[in-house]
Amino acid sequence: MIFDYIGWGKEAEELRHAGKHVIGGCEYSDKLELDRSFGQEELKKNKIKILNYKEFTSYQEAIEYVQNNPHSYVLKPSGKMQDYKQLLFVGKEDDGNDIIRVLKAYEKTWGSDLEVFQLQRKVNGVEVSVAAFFNGTQFIKPYNITFEHKKLFPKELGVSTGEMGTSMFWTEESPLFNATLLKLENELKKHHFVGHIDVNCIVNGNGIYPLEFTTRFGYPQIFIQQAGITEPIGMMLYKIATGLEFKIQVKKGFQIGAYMVVPPFPFQDKKSFEMFSKDAIVILRKPMKEGIHIQDLKNINGEWLITGDTGAALLISGTGTTMKEAQKVMYNRINNVLINSSYYRTDIGDRWSEDSDKLWAWGYL
Repeated sequence: MIFDYIGWGKEAEELRHAGKHVIGGCEYSDKLELDRSFGQEELKKNKIKILNYKEFTSYQEAIEYVQNNPHSYVLKPSGKMQDYKQLLFVGKEDDGNDIIRVLKAYEKTWGSDLEVFQLQRKVNGVEVSVAAFFNGTQFIKPYNITFEHKKLFPKELGVSTGEMGTSMFWTEESPLFNATLLKLENELKKHHFVGHIDVNCIVNGNGIYPLEFTTRFGYPQIFIQQAGITEPIGMMLYKIATGLEFKIQVKKGFQIGAYMVVPPFPFQDKKSFEMFSKDAIVILRKPMKEGIHIQDLKNINGEWLITGDTGAALLISGTGTTMKEAQKVMYNRINNVLINSSYYRTDIGDRWSEDSDKLWAWGYL
């Protein structure tokens, strides 16, 4: 049995106790992701360096905190509101005045709906995620190093969508993994975690700073990972669920993926969806069996039409021995798809040339 989303840890634990093989979290892993402060304290407890942060339930207290501790901050919603990506705000001003202005605006617009939020010190560096599968007792090699592209437009402009595309590679050894997830191995074993865990980090010449956990499949991460996994993924997950020690069979090189979306993505607006996107047809210029991952589509008389209401149509992936080669494969596949009014990021993977130089110089690759 597979639980592919957060919040089912208790049910997954009960099924394991009943002798079932389960891919999914546990109550501990749910809390790691849903409670940002708990996640940070668990990192700290396991001697993993974290950025200074403070949790608030009062806008005024947060404003006074920034006034007394001028710095650049990242404002992060916690609890049930953390999926509202529009509330995440990355400050740019060194004195935190932009954060103060945002807090005052949130108080007027969101009010008590934003019950808990966190202010975390902002540092500059490379944003990178470290991910791995865990079989209940240990991590399974290889590990996955991921670079997410979250904003709607190229060059990280526009609203945060959660994800517009991702580049990644698999590795047998990683200083990033050793400094973060590896130190949580005993905790995960103690809580009988079985599944996939990811920690998003900012790294620079001064250190590695974990920001937040994803204790489930990441999307579109799992689709792009699958493009690099050479064994049947169902069998791979079965081996993990049964606690086997093995190595995942993966391609060498890089994997990359981008979403093809239509209006109103990343927003939800029924009228806009019905006007521009509902039942829009998806056409392939040439037959394509690899690198195409269906999202909100339906099949009518052998043709794919867009359904749902979010505007997420397809995830297109590519692989290659170099990042440039993987990019070329992915964008060639995207150009093979015809969807009226579709849009996508044209720069997924471009950061790699600069980010990799920095990571090598800092000793993290």
